[in-house]
Amino acid sequence: MNPTWGIVAVAAVSITTLVIGAFGLRLSRTTSDFYVASRSVSPGLNGSAISGEYLSAASFLGVAGLILVGGADMLWYPIGWTVGYLLLLVFVAAPLRRSGAYTIPDFAQSRLQSLAARRVSMVVVVGIGWLYLMPQFQGAGLTLQTVLDAPRWVGTVLVAAIVTINISLGGMRSITFVQAFQYWLKLTALLVPLMFLLLAWSRDGEPHPVQSQAWLEPLGVATGEHLYSVYAVILATFLGTMGLPHVVVRFYTNPDGRAARRTTLIVLLLISAFYLLPTFYGVLGRIYASDLIAAGRADTVALELPGRLIAGTGGELLTAMITAGAFAAFLSTSSGVTMAISGVVGQAIAAQRPAKGRISSITALRLASVLCISVPLVLALNADSVPIANSVVFAFTLAASTFSPLLILGIWWRGLTAIGAIAGLIGGGIAAATAPFVTLVSDLDGWAGTLLSQPAIWSVPIGFSLMIFGSLLTRSTRPTNVGRTMVRLHTPERVNVDRRY
Repeated sequence: MNPTWGIVAVAAVSITTLVIGAFGLRLSRTTSDFYVASRSVSPGLNGSAISGEYLSAASFLGVAGLILVGGADMLWYPIGWTVGYLLLLVFVAAPLRRSGAYTIPDFAQSRLQSLAARRVSMVVVVGIGWLYLMPQFQGAGLTLQTVLDAPRWVGTVLVAAIVTINISLGGMRSITFVQAFQYWLKLTALLVPLMFLLLAWSRDGEPHPVQSQAWLEPLGVATGEHLYSVYAVILATFLGTMGLPHVVVRFYTNPDGRAARRTTLIVLLLISAFYLLPTFYGVLGRIYASDLIAAGRADTVALELPGRLIAGTGGELLTAMITAGAFAAFLSTSSGVTMAISGVVGQAIAAQRPAKGRISSITALRLASVLCISVPLVLALNADSVPIANSVVFAFTLAASTFSPLLILGIWWRGLTAIGAIAGLIGGGIAAATAPFVTLVSDLDGWAGTLLSQPAIWSVPIGFSLMIFGSLLTRSTRPTNVGRTMVRLHTPERVNVDRRY
């Protein structure tokens, strides 16, 4: 491919992102503006922004690559990532917004009246954020290497730089507008080329992908280890969504609980529409790009298909459009994740400074964004690449084993105590953290490798069990204001509550 079009596409997305971020600077003045956009984002705008943030490198490139390699079984990834929002809608969205918190650690401290619970939550937020950022950075490097033949570090560093600038410009205000724009860009960047690819396929006379029968059938390779892995992915993605810090923080930007529920419904529609598209790319890849499997480049199938089906400038333009969408995916998700962990770390920086030399919360947020993005950037530049979608599932597993129990029990069970919550966060976190560690440093095969690399089936129950039994053993430490807190979480805003309750 002529790299000129790819350079133009990446430059256009980068410049547009910075321009929209600069627009957010004009509207961002207060701490609330920077952290939660003054809780004034409408459901339509917030739905687009959440979808733009959520549809990451794993969705844009990874799903097509997984389907290319594994067939129908890999549809559990997009299904799980979508159904997770249904559970979030039912159990978490409205009460979480009514909590009045800025971040998950804020919620933990407010609900449990415990500074220790807040600190442990902060560590988990950072861990999930770093796990989520690494594949975004690596995916950006892979994209520019595939399309522009640039060194991998170029895309990685470029995304990190743009994200840091955008957060510094206007915080949550800036990235809300950026992410909303990038959702529609990503949808268009896959939809328009797909229409031309399907037309070329119909003219080519190739009715079926090159596959075994098992590739077309869910659970077609029904070994015990395979079934275990499928159910582990389902559990991690179903429950992990509600515990992702960058997803949760966006619900704090809604005006009220009702708006949070409407936002979730809009997100369900938007991401369901999007996930139809990578599936087609994976199927078409079985016909025209099956060699990418052996080459270990399955994640690039969406980028390579236009050049293989459509010759000349037309194919180059379509590849450039997909490149623009992929780069937008890296930017939008990286922005959201960095904003989530920077908000937590920024609050800690502002609080820990001596009173005489204390810096503002906005300055602390800007400083935190630089600090928080540096570690995953260095790791992405030096670590071996792991399939993008698999990397993101590591983050989902950690969220499902820690914050999912914290939010569900904290919102729906008044018996949760700080000691129980901390035990669950630590125990579930350690159990879930085995996945990325074992995958990166070990070559275990068989059941041992499967159990350790896909821990959700046993790590999630550990998180829930430790919180429940730890709380039952420490009933006397239950917060004294738990009744008032539960009323605030579950009473619709339109109902006037007696403040003396």
